[in-house]
Amino acid sequence: MNRRQFLQTSTALATLSTSALFAESPPLGSPNTPASINPTGIRIAGIQMIPVVDGKYKVWTKRMGRGKTKVLLLHGGPAFTHNYLEAMESFLPDAGIEMYYYDQLGCGNSDIPEDTSLWTLDRYCTEVEEVRRGLGLDHFVLYGQSWGGILAIEYALKYQKYLSGLVISNMTAGMKSYLRRTAELKQILLTPEKLAKLDEMEAKKDYDNPAYNQIMLEDLYPKMLCRAVPLPEPVTRAIRYQNEKIYIQMQGRSEFEVTGNLKDWERWDRLHEINVRTLTIGATYDEMDPADMRKMATMMPNAISHICPNGSHLSMWDDQADYFHALLSFLKSV
Repeated sequence: MNRRQFLQTSTALATLSTSALFAESPPLGSPNTPASINPTGIRIAGIQMIPVVDGKYKVWTKRMGRGKTKVLLLHGGPAFTHNYLEAMESFLPDAGIEMYYYDQLGCGNSDIPEDTSLWTLDRYCTEVEEVRRGLGLDHFVLYGQSWGGILAIEYALKYQKYLSGLVISNMTAGMKSYLRRTAELKQILLTPEKLAKLDEMEAKKDYDNPAYNQIMLEDLYPKMLCRAVPLPEPVTRAIRYQNEKIYIQMQGRSEFEVTGNLKDWERWDRLHEINVRTLTIGATYDEMDPADMRKMATMMPNAISHICPNGSHLSMWDDQADYFHALLSFLKSV
């Protein structure tokens, strides 16, 4: 099942702020980024291309706002884009927080190689460190949402010394707990007839069946992925730009089965190693169990948790006021 089909449930367009077009670019001549991939002497709206994979490829970043607190945003997917996080620019810059969008390699505005050996958690974790160095960030806050939360946990376990804070948004600490929660949601959200039909099609790996897509689009995604009606345009845009090849290789073909190379990912037993100040943020209707989000915070020495009462997986949209109240309160305290 491809989540990009979810955009068919909404035709609304969101009005995007044009303020980003006039943001100043980062300081020119960064010692960490070759001048050959970034123009010098002109302003380019905070955009900076960063070399990754030992300079073989480049990824797109964009700074918005200025402030002492700096936040690097890791989008979800795997292989979505920064676009669905554009709600951030309505809140963080006005709060004096400096934020950085970043399209991971293979996504959006970044290079899109065909080399399938690149699509691994370890390689992406190394990429985040390359981006940190390229942007010259130190003692910054790393924010990861969904798959980005996996990546943020992994980065914190390897490069914690560079962090002043960590935000794990809408992501549990292992695939077993994720699959347990999604299995429960199917039981809760589907009628017995639709549940039996969905289970039958999943057993046959019949993910392209129109009936399978219909159940996902009408009965599941609008309740557990994003409950906003109509869908915000940045969400539909991110789904439209998804790199399906990467998603299948890392996640698989279904929201309810993980058959890709992330299938054995578990970090519950290592959460205690993350000492940096951390916020876990989830939502009542999320496909990640809110009880797991709370539990994660108890297993880290310096963490707090917040659950958005009316949100789902994209609670920055469908429970926006509550989500950003919690997020900004945490960022201002770091």
